[in-house]
Order: sequence, then C-alpha cells, then structure tokens
Amino acid sequence: MRIDINTRFVTLLGTPLEQSFAARMQNRAYEAAGLNMVYFYTETDEQHLGDIVNGIRYMNFAGFAVTKPNKVRVLSYLDDLDPLCEKMGSCNTVVKTPDGRLVGYNTDGAGFLASLREEGRTEIPGTVFFCIGSGGVGRAICSVLAYHGAEKIYITDVNAKAGESLVHDINVNFAPVAEFVKPGDFSKSGECAVVINASGVGMGTSMGLSPLPQEYIRTGQFYFDACYNPEKTRFLLNAEEKGCRILNGLGMSLYQGAAQIRLWTGREAPVDVMRQELMEILAEREC
Repeated sequence: MRIDINTRFVTLLGTPLEQSFAARMQNRAYEAAGLNMVYFYTETDEQHLGDIVNGIRYMNFAGFAVTKPNKVRVLSYLDDLDPLCEKMGSCNTVVKTPDGRLVGYNTDGAGFLASLREEGRTEIPGTVFFCIGSGGVGRAICSVLAYHGAEKIYITDVNAKAGESLVHDINVNFAPVAEFVKPGDFSKSGECAVVINASGVGMGTSMGLSPLPQEYIRTGQFYFDACYNPEKTRFLLNAEEKGCRILNGLGMSLYQGAAQIRLWTGREAPVDVMRQELMEILAEREC
C-alpha cells in the first residue's frame, strides 16, 4: 500500500471496531480497482463524533463510514441527506463533495436486501418478520422490509422509546405494517417466518449471549443476524440446533460495502475480489 499526497482516505466511525472486517475488504477492493485510497478505523462514540466529522471536512477524505453506536447521531452533523437515508433516519455512509459538503446515505438496507434474496432465498412480500433492535442497522433493515412489501414487522428493543420511534417512522414514511412489542415479550416471534437480530448482542463484549431466549425458537423459521464476527452467534447457534435455516451478516456487509464504493468513487466495486478477501479472513480465523 502506497500513500502519497493524492491518496484519498475513508474511515469507519464507531465502537467497538475490533470485530470489523471492513478495512481489509475495502482496501483489497481499492487495490484491485487501481484506486489510490485507504480505508482505516477510528473508534469513537457519540461524545467526540461531531469533532471528528468536522475535521474530515478539511482533510483529503472521499468520505467515511458509520457504524454502531453513531448511525443515528451522525445525521445532525451532515449537510444533506439522500431521501431514502432521511426516511430511514439512519446513515452508514457519508460522501464528501468537492466543495466539502457532507452528504449522508444508507447502504445497509440495500446490502441486507441483496443478502436476504440471494443467500437467504427469502422474498419479502407477504412475509411476517420479527426484529430485535431498533438502532441504525435495525432502522435500515425494517425500512427496507416495509418498502418492499412485508406483511408485518414486529419490532422490539430494550430501549422502548427507540423502538416506538422506529415503528412510528416506518408506518408514516413507508407502510403501516410495523408494531412495537414491549421489551422482553417474544411471544410473537414464534409466529414469524423470519427472526432478525439487529441488536448487536452476540458480538464484542456480549459474545456468547443471545437477545432471544431459546424456548421461543420454532423449527422451520429463518434466523438472520446482522453480526458476522463471530461467524455464528449464540442467536444463530440456538436456531441451528432447532433445525432452523440461519444466515449471518457477512453477505450484507459485502453488498453494502460494494454500494459504498460506488458512492465514494463513482465506479463499480470488484465484488468477487471483496468476497474472496472475506473468505480468506474467515479461513485465517479457523486456523
């Protein structure tokens, strides 16, 4: 990797980031595409987010990525929002324009949709979903589900205010299909075809934990976890033990990352190269 005066930077803002594969995937893509760009990590929570975002305006950045816990808070520091990003109320991608303006987008939804269809072999129209978590990734996932014709989306969150806010926004901005379920009530999950963990529980300091008690899992359901490190969270392992189909967030990360590269560069991303890099990372971890 060569860095010179013309190198453009991209950073991921969030915490924790030690579980992320994004930098290796993105940098491999830049190399394959012949792009003079570098992707790196910046661990930060909400306290210093504004200072970092403002600094990026005056540096040689193509833009930046945003992850937990900053996907909602970052909206207040941006100059403009893509219409879909604005409706979702969550941003994971920011493009810096030539005149220094910061424009927010959300590629999480597109990444989830591609993974759900291509890897999960699941179509959205007429399907009932149960989503645990209403933060940035939960907002993106549930918004896409509503937009593409989900029959019903039950949403729960330990932060009831955040969950109720997401339900309201979906019903107003997309379709009246969302219903809030009070924290700790998972009785509806067994009635749903697809159960989603968008809470972040199961990775980082909560590794080994699941947000869903095992007794609510029903054979024949499909379980999706937005986390991909570990490859199988306790949420997914519990579902697999009951004979359910499972899918982690690796494909979602791949497809949303490809969409980010298109936004930052105006060029199609080398998806096959990015997928290969992700597979190599997973192989290394198994050794």
